[in-house]
Amino acid sequence: MSGTGEAPGGVARPAVPASAQGLLFTEDLPDLDEQVGYRGPIACRAAGITYRQLDYWARTGLVEPSIRPATGSGTQRLYSFRDSLVLKVVKRLLDTGVSLQQIRVAVSHLRERGVEDLAQITLMSDGASVYECTSADEVIDLVQGGQGVFGIAVGRVWREVEGSLAELPGERPGEEPGEHPDDELATRRRNRAG
Repeated sequence: MSGTGEAPGGVARPAVPASAQGLLFTEDLPDLDEQVGYRGPIACRAAGITYRQLDYWARTGLVEPSIRPATGSGTQRLYSFRDSLVLKVVKRLLDTGVSLQQIRVAVSHLRERGVEDLAQITLMSDGASVYECTSADEVIDLVQGGQGVFGIAVGRVWREVEGSLAELPGERPGEEPGEHPDDELATRRRNRAG
């Protein structure tokens, strides 16, 4: 498509001003406590992925926990809201057939963005490349150029993850891990001791 530029991180981006906000773009997203983290099983549930996927993506550096990484046997990774959002976006991209290589490029680009900026992005793809759109005009240009086959409104995914995590327990990295409904290991230890 003519007028398409390369954004930092290698994600193709149409060269259209990002002034208009359309139906695919959301505004007025709530402030988040960036110190609250979510354990692996909670992040999995919010993103709709398996623990095996989460573990593999963390070990290969695709999406690593930003609040507390695993530092050895028995430590619990803590994923931020932003990490959970990126996990769900990765899941959606995989479900639509985008290659893991293209997803890695898109994720590295998303990492460079501020949290507020993420909510204003729609990711479009033709199955081979991922394009970042920040306005309705950019989405229209991609579709008219025949490049966009599907889109992921990150702001909508934001709301889905936010709704899921609101129902699930989070914790702060400095706090003593308490009783967690998803802490299967602690439950097994307690059952053996009692």
